[in-house]
Amino acid sequence: MTDTKRSPVLFVGHGSPMNALEDNAFTRTWRDIAARLPHPRAILAISAHWVTEGVRTSDSVQPRSAHDMCGFPRPLYEVRYGAPGSPELARQILQLCPDTSIDNTWGLDHGTWSVLVHMYPEADIPVVQLSLDTGMDAAAHLMLGRSLAPLRDEGVLIIGSGNVVHNLRLVNWDMEDGYGWADEFDTYIRQRVETRDYQAVVDYHRAGASAQKAFPTPEHFWPLLYVLGAADANDILTVTADARVMGALSMTSYLFE
Repeated sequence: MTDTKRSPVLFVGHGSPMNALEDNAFTRTWRDIAARLPHPRAILAISAHWVTEGVRTSDSVQPRSAHDMCGFPRPLYEVRYGAPGSPELARQILQLCPDTSIDNTWGLDHGTWSVLVHMYPEADIPVVQLSLDTGMDAAAHLMLGRSLAPLRDEGVLIIGSGNVVHNLRLVNWDMEDGYGWADEFDTYIRQRVETRDYQAVVDYHRAGASAQKAFPTPEHFWPLLYVLGAADANDILTVTADARVMGALSMTSYLFE
């Protein structure tokens, strides 16, 4: 059944997987966002942590919780997010993006469940992930997000989960805020998102030297492009959690509704 109210789209800077277990300013913001959004029929998650050749999705009835990280405390590996899948949503994705294939080997990774355990702790909303195709450039990721936009009229909440700045090589665990270059790049992207200059976001290298340090590989940046693609000119934009942590991670998030 189609909702009369169009679903929002959300990009979340998910940061450390430990956010799944923590009560902090970021996780409280995720809970607050969910509390005021329309209850979704289903969730389509584009996580930085499912990277494939070709675009893939899952039609599993019960996707597993994938613990795709190493070196963290044992309780993190005991987290299970038991949301059902949605073969129906998978079929809709295949109709909108015919080059997508079905792959049920991955499940829901921490880019998805570390956020959803706070937003929807009951795990009663069906969740489907979409992978990031390494063969696509930034512009193609934006266009794929645009192809998925009709799902918003079907009660589907589209969530992109990554980080605008994500350079683990330069992370300082003892640093509460961000390096100057991280602030500069995050600000560049925020200003272009606020003015709806999405081409400048695609062409993020225009930010100069800060872009060279923002991320060694772009998979954490790409989920933002899906959210921008699925947004439209009539959406109200809210920038949440505008912050950098540990020097080289951006937690800045964007809600379009």
